[in-house]
Amino acid sequence: MSQEIDRIASMQEDSVEGQSVSSDALDNIKSAAVEVGGSYKPMPGTEGAVGFTHFDSSSSEDNLVTVLMTRENMEELPLQALVRIKSLEDERNYFGVVVSGPFAVPDGLRTDSAIIVATTVQGKIFLPRYHGRAQVQILGEELDKQVIPPRFRPRPNSPVFTLDAEETASVLKVDGDAQLGVVVGQDDITISIPTHKKSVLPRHTGILGTTGSGKSTTVSGLVNQLQKAGVATILIDTEGEYTEIDSPTEDPTMEVALKRRGLEPDGVDNVHIYHLVGRETSRETGQTNVSSFCLKFSELSPYAVVEILELPEAQAGRFQKAYDVTRAVLRDLKIFPRSSEDEKAVLELDELDTGYPEMTISYLMDIAGIIKNQVAKQETEEQNIFNPILRTNLSRIKQRTSQVQTSHELSWLGLIGRLGRINRLKIFDNPKAKAIDCSSLLEPGRISIIDLSDTDSSQINNLVIADILRGVQRAQEKKIEQAHKARNKPTPVAIIIEEAHEFLSTQRIKQMPVLFQQVARIAKRGRKRWLGLVFVTQLPQHLPDEVLGLINNFVIHKIGDADVVSRLRRSISGIDKSQWGIVPGLAPGQALVSLTSMARPLLVSIDPTPCRLRLIE
Repeated sequence: MSQEIDRIASMQEDSVEGQSVSSDALDNIKSAAVEVGGSYKPMPGTEGAVGFTHFDSSSSEDNLVTVLMTRENMEELPLQALVRIKSLEDERNYFGVVVSGPFAVPDGLRTDSAIIVATTVQGKIFLPRYHGRAQVQILGEELDKQVIPPRFRPRPNSPVFTLDAEETASVLKVDGDAQLGVVVGQDDITISIPTHKKSVLPRHTGILGTTGSGKSTTVSGLVNQLQKAGVATILIDTEGEYTEIDSPTEDPTMEVALKRRGLEPDGVDNVHIYHLVGRETSRETGQTNVSSFCLKFSELSPYAVVEILELPEAQAGRFQKAYDVTRAVLRDLKIFPRSSEDEKAVLELDELDTGYPEMTISYLMDIAGIIKNQVAKQETEEQNIFNPILRTNLSRIKQRTSQVQTSHELSWLGLIGRLGRINRLKIFDNPKAKAIDCSSLLEPGRISIIDLSDTDSSQINNLVIADILRGVQRAQEKKIEQAHKARNKPTPVAIIIEEAHEFLSTQRIKQMPVLFQQVARIAKRGRKRWLGLVFVTQLPQHLPDEVLGLINNFVIHKIGDADVVSRLRRSISGIDKSQWGIVPGLAPGQALVSLTSMARPLLVSIDPTPCRLRLIE
């Protein structure tokens, strides 16, 4: 076998480096060429082609064509390159993108043939001529300078041409005012989000990836770009990672990456930090634009409170009884409603969305205590009532509570204990701090960071998130109405929820269906009200299909777990098999980006963040 290989190699060497062809032979070749029509000339319309479409086979797929090219042209068709295919036979033009390849294929030989395998194993003694093969996905047919869905396939032997950067960007529809990064391998093509298109951010976004994959860089860079684009951004920061983003980055690695991209370290403008009253902020560089806030119990749906506090069934029933009685007492004592407008508000009240106006935990605890004493056949003393107005009207209130049909003192004690634990946190209706004015969060270009790093409680975080979502939705609805009356363009709003799996995991949705329905309702209404949600998580496997179904835009960083990738493939449409195959091997800072504004998903090198992060993944 070794002698045969040497003989073939020698024959190839002789053919390449042997004696020159005689002049008589060349004259004969020229004569024959004249007789058949002259020397070779390319077919009209194929000049400049880098490849040609191949015949289909039994394994061919719709919208996928095979392109063959010479060895010299393989570098002209790298992965993600855009091409125009001119189907000369039927005079149709198509746009396509290289989704796999180019692969090197030997001319006239099978890749697994004995001669190829044997020579390769022994050091490439025999290297035959070879050509390139690539798979191109058809993006659409070009008609009157528009790209429409293709009805046919390009014919075999159709010439393939590469597009320049400007035309590529136009076909891919990657223009926008909030820059994300550049296409991997094509640094002259920038990927941006068009923030002022209702079909993009208001259709909600998911930023997914494992720890260390670059999510924080993506989020902070996105916040920076949204601010410059005039989007009102609310960032719910559960780790306190973003409270210094108004300062430029000092990380040497990030500074080098910025310089490579022609960018400079820079802090985000118009940043405001909010933290719960009685809790600390993670911010260390001064307290400018930092303020504390409390929650208003009356803003929370009673059904959502039951779920968030994880009340057992018996206590949940007693909570509802106490809530109903407290609501009646507030009406009796004219705490609310107090006017005809208040009466109208009560009639329009939807307690699946919000609570009863002026309701506080202390009112609820006082009423629950009175009912508990009646069950235990104990007298309620005035000094045991916290609220003065209830203390003054105790006899009247007892008449109201005596109508409650209930039992089991221990269940009432358990309910009072749970309410007491929440009340002792002093985050509800605290006179030392005001509730957040959600209307002020919606100013163009304002960045509002809700710092929850010092809560150490997923229950409190969920209470805050629920309150913020509901308050922002109501404020945005009023802003939209005002903008329409004034014939002004509404301000887009983005709410970024870090560690979204803790708020909307499969387990929590089972425990808190009412809260999820609130989020789903906000998500659906937000699409018409310029209100977009951005879910950020390192555990996408914990997000249920109901949540993934709300998301239309994705920035997918590295996910190494094959089971998680497989599940996401079933839940996220529009990303082809070859693209999912690269997700486990993505480098930090790389992401598969799929936006409703883009013609197709692309592998993107996310821009380094110019601002300071407290925690680096």
